[in-house]
Amino acid sequence: MHVPLFPLNSIVLPRGRIPLQLFEPRYIDMLTRCLKEDRGFVVVLLREGLETGTMAAFYDIGTYVRIIDFQQLDNGLLGITVEGQSKVSVIKAWKAPDGLNLGDVECLIDEAEVDVPDEYSELPVVLRALLKHPVVNDLDMDVIFDDARDVGWRLTELLPLDKQEKQRLVELQDPIERLERLHALLEALE
Repeated sequence: MHVPLFPLNSIVLPRGRIPLQLFEPRYIDMLTRCLKEDRGFVVVLLREGLETGTMAAFYDIGTYVRIIDFQQLDNGLLGITVEGQSKVSVIKAWKAPDGLNLGDVECLIDEAEVDVPDEYSELPVVLRALLKHPVVNDLDMDVIFDDARDVGWRLTELLPLDKQEKQRLVELQDPIERLERLHALLEALE
């Protein structure tokens, strides 16, 4: 699949949502093309550089997202909300003449659907508390609290972890291994 790449200092995973503000011409053009062609783009986590810069290094595992809402914001910028569809691997990346990052990506194999094991039963409780935050609540996410994938994905998105740790969690393909790592990280935060 040949798609635009959108490097951010944030992540989104399948079924997750993230609000974005667009103001750079390259991204407004990208949005227009995505809406016209009914397709999405890939959010990748920045490794180095700035979201607004043209020189950016990013990780090669990200998430293909679709635009689910857009509106003009009070500050005059264009606001969109995207929802994660599937994790992807960036096989090859390059820059278009307008500075937009493009890439060839492959979808990763879907993670197994598995229940949250009893030893991690406090993780859905933590997630429920995080979802009460007004900004997160406004995203109106439909969370499956007994699905280890969903709980792990949402906690990876919402917990205040450093970028490298978030990326390690994104790259895991085993939902139980992700919960195990999140459990250890939460214990370290306490």
